[in-house]
Amino acid sequence: MPRILEPGQIEAFAQRAIPRIRLPSPEGPFASRARRLRQLARPGAAGHAIAEYLELTARLAEAQARALPDFPARPPPTADEIARAHAHRMPLIHATGWERSPAWRAQLLRIAGAVADSPSASPGVREVVGRLQGLTVQQLEAQADALLAARASEIEMATAPFLMSALQVHWVALASQLKADDVRPLDVPGVCPVCGTLPVASVVRADRDSQGYRYLHCALCATEWHLVRVTCSQCQNTENLGYHSIEGSSEAIRAESCDRCHTYRKILYQEKDVDVEPVADDLASLALDLLMAEAGYQRGSGNPLLWQPAGAAA
Repeated sequence: MPRILEPGQIEAFAQRAIPRIRLPSPEGPFASRARRLRQLARPGAAGHAIAEYLELTARLAEAQARALPDFPARPPPTADEIARAHAHRMPLIHATGWERSPAWRAQLLRIAGAVADSPSASPGVREVVGRLQGLTVQQLEAQADALLAARASEIEMATAPFLMSALQVHWVALASQLKADDVRPLDVPGVCPVCGTLPVASVVRADRDSQGYRYLHCALCATEWHLVRVTCSQCQNTENLGYHSIEGSSEAIRAESCDRCHTYRKILYQEKDVDVEPVADDLASLALDLLMAEAGYQRGSGNPLLWQPAGAAA
């Protein structure tokens, strides 16, 4: 007789059988993200309605890809720091507690300058970059603190994508030095076990080692961690979940909603489109966010390259 596993047993088995943690590679996610953004910006693609913004974020991602190899290497957490994080079930390199390298500010100016120097940069983009270049060290660090702590009322929305781009380079550089065995699950499964940031979306992977398994994708350090499918990534509820899409749109992206906490996050399916990329595809599917807002659901967390005032639909 077939053995029927309870949800907890399924999760325990899955965590033994598959990689629980997928750390970013030293090359980072930025080059592939830029390619996907340009693909989604093409006429007829899912994100064509905001093609200009997708092109802008593609240039940001390309600048990130160029900046990452030059980011000054910092030692990863020591054995004592790892043991302390494990003892307190805390992220290894917590976004709001780990001391930032001052190099992130130089990378910010490099990334922003590369975007502003592009022949296709609009006057508005150049004006925003000019404002960034005029900020003091204290102002830049204060904005970074607000971004990493998600204090929306303190965030300057126009400059936020540039700031977050540099912070992503910083944390990807750190996370890529870790070993997967150093990373332990947290008491809150919906939070990145490496840096403590919320996920931007989840991905059902189609590669050989992880085929059919769902991973949450960190908006900051690009680490992915396993979460059993048909589970709310916000409150871990396993009942009354819904899966929503826009008629005629790609089958590779849906919104997973929870009727207990009334939130949603998007879920991407590599088996439907091998090129899906969490940050890019989430950004390009704003129409799905509008649909979910009309249905009365709130996003579980935002996109790192699109900041809006608290309460905004997307």
